[in-house]
Amino acid sequence: MKKNISIIFLAAAMGLGACKKSLDETPRGFLTPDNAFQDASDAQTAVNGMLSQLQPQAYYQRTIYIITECSTDGLMPITGQTPERTEMYNLTYTAGNAEIKNWWQNSYKLISRANDIIANVPKISMDDTQKKNLLGNAYFLRGMAYFDLVRSFGDVPLLLTTVTGINDPNIRPTRTAAATVYKQVIADLQYAESNCFPENKITLKGMVSSGAASAMLARVYLQRNSTAWKESTDNQNALDECNKVIGSGLYKLLPNYQDIFDCDKKNGPEHIFSVQFGSNGTGTTQNIIVRMFSPAGLGGSGSFLASPLFYTQGYYGTEDVRRTWNLSNSDGTATPVAPYVAKYRDPQWVKGSNNARNNWIVLRYADVLLMQSEAMNNLDPSNVAKFNGLNQVRQRAGLTAASYQLNLSNTPTPDAFVDTLVKDRARELFVEGHRRWDLIRLGRYKQVEQQLGNTLQDYQQLFPLPQSELDANPNLKQNPLYP
Repeated sequence: MKKNISIIFLAAAMGLGACKKSLDETPRGFLTPDNAFQDASDAQTAVNGMLSQLQPQAYYQRTIYIITECSTDGLMPITGQTPERTEMYNLTYTAGNAEIKNWWQNSYKLISRANDIIANVPKISMDDTQKKNLLGNAYFLRGMAYFDLVRSFGDVPLLLTTVTGINDPNIRPTRTAAATVYKQVIADLQYAESNCFPENKITLKGMVSSGAASAMLARVYLQRNSTAWKESTDNQNALDECNKVIGSGLYKLLPNYQDIFDCDKKNGPEHIFSVQFGSNGTGTTQNIIVRMFSPAGLGGSGSFLASPLFYTQGYYGTEDVRRTWNLSNSDGTATPVAPYVAKYRDPQWVKGSNNARNNWIVLRYADVLLMQSEAMNNLDPSNVAKFNGLNQVRQRAGLTAASYQLNLSNTPTPDAFVDTLVKDRARELFVEGHRRWDLIRLGRYKQVEQQLGNTLQDYQQLFPLPQSELDANPNLKQNPLYP
């Protein structure tokens, strides 16, 4: 039986309510919607379970960078790699691509868990502000998942309630217009912004804070502004959201770039929201990322290489500390190896294992500074303040005043600003899951792919809907020009 999103939602519902009463006494060991959400502890447990849905390898542990970096100039799979990864890099992906299916299905699994919380937590008798804080986490993750879906596929089914059984009208959903999906994403994130505790950032590691919602809203507004569904207020709204984060006083740039990725300094002042991973033996999920990127000589599988545009073609200047941290061509021997992603390191990682402690950073402060500069350029290209955030990030990278200071004299036009922003975001956020969306939003995707020898067709800026979904649900229609 082939899975589709309705089956995913139905499975979630059946997991809570599949046991039918045949006796008067309450069955023990079975969860139903009536007994799974009894008190504040149950609500927190449900939120923890929802957050854990980000951790699978087929989602925010590995598929995230296959989707966002292998389909651009960030990563290239090694020779003989699994076909779906090679297809992403060569832009030959089809509806049968397994990683695209992973991205779709795990996004809807996350949405299903969020919908369960949104439906059931309001019924619990508990402190109202804490209830809204937990609900804000659910709204945030639902909004984030739909944002991932809408920018990946365009129109997608918009399911805001749990699927209750085979007669539920959402068992075979149709696609919802992308404009409507974007509005729902924004509404969900606005709820999170208003109700999540700002101090979640400090006291509850891994939970969503109001600052995370503000930063994600800025990202959504900027991305929507590059689409046919943009609204006239998108750039100003993005700038306002960035200013909220910057003005909150809860976040700052770390003085040393490498400290962002130090496993002993996770959830620090630059981290706004991260998928949490633990260490071996702690009972929490560990991360496969170090093994994926480390070459064989260091005990890794070396499944991905750094794209040559970054290592050999001048993306990083000689003064830039990010080059030597993000990239390496040494495995400790005298003979250089193919350049690989070195930024995800863990001194406690056991060679050949999947037990790295690295969090996956979804939002961090440097990104907010770069988004602030982007929004200001979109609003008023003549505004010299648009360079402030960008120059802060450049300065932290160790560049001298003469080379990092951008201004209207050396960057005089809006296009020149975008040209440098494209490279600055690539240097700063290298293999952090942004590149595909940055290139699409900033209008440089075709140009970058040409440098790699690929021809990007316009329709490929959206992924094909997975074939397994089309086979299982006749109400879904494929994106144009995909077979």
